[in-house]
Amino acid sequence: MKKFAMLGKWHVHAEEYANILNSLPGCKVVKVWDEDDNTAKEWAKSLDCESASIDDILTDAEIDGVVTCNATSDHAPLMVKVCESGKALFTEKVLTLKTDDAMKVKEAVEKYNTLFAISFPHLSEPAVRFALDAAKSGKLGKINYARLRNVHNGATANWLPPHFYDKNACGGGAMIDLGAHPMYLLTDLLGLPCKVHSAFTSVTNKPVEDNAVSLLEYTNGAIAVSETGFVSANYPYFFEIGGDQGTVLVRGGEVSYCCPETGNQWKTPETLPEKLPLPIVTWANATDCSHIPANISIDAAVRLTRVMEMAYRK
Repeated sequence: MKKFAMLGKWHVHAEEYANILNSLPGCKVVKVWDEDDNTAKEWAKSLDCESASIDDILTDAEIDGVVTCNATSDHAPLMVKVCESGKALFTEKVLTLKTDDAMKVKEAVEKYNTLFAISFPHLSEPAVRFALDAAKSGKLGKINYARLRNVHNGATANWLPPHFYDKNACGGGAMIDLGAHPMYLLTDLLGLPCKVHSAFTSVTNKPVEDNAVSLLEYTNGAIAVSETGFVSANYPYFFEIGGDQGTVLVRGGEVSYCCPETGNQWKTPETLPEKLPLPIVTWANATDCSHIPANISIDAAVRLTRVMEMAYRK
């Protein structure tokens, strides 16, 4: 039996991660911690496990790994302690608010050979996998443009928790939270940009942006556009990648592409790649670092922090 602990219920996905771990054969969440004792106790009761201190969790030899879902601003020191404890580490995105802190976590992960993974779930999706594979295979020629729009109505429908608008805890608003998905996919495709230009606004008058676009510029002339927001209802997930020989479009889960392989006619692929396990499942089932794909590794996590820091630079 693999035993896990949850460190923080601050993030909206914390409950989901705990439930996923408990659903996996041979896995169990046995302890939880939260900055608020009452929250931890109620959560522990719902999971039929213990509430405990961070020190109790990290010194418990029976716990194999921990999931960090505390405030993003507090990630770095806690993650370093987890690495020092010898336990596996899974984290909600983003890794840290600043690159300097991300590098401290990376150093600890490497020093202690920590089994690390970050939650980049869109990399598991069949439509996204097809688009990235088509671009990386050369079917579209030299890639010169990519755009990804990922939005929801969390601010206008008031279902996001109030602390998601706390700039000190979050580092920003829509872009650093939901916008992480476009950013890690675009940088997985094109790497780190040389420049990032951003337009951030607040439709709902929150203290952080709820409507955001970042333009990523590359030295080879490529341009990528990362779009996100908390103020759009019923807007489909949209991902487009263009090269000098073809284009692939993703709208929701639907895919079409046009390139020499299709006779330069727009076609829907007959099959899509299989849906991969979510990163937390891959991490929970891994027995060593070799089982963690590079696109959810510590280097990918640091890259996301780097590009986010560029996006928020005035």
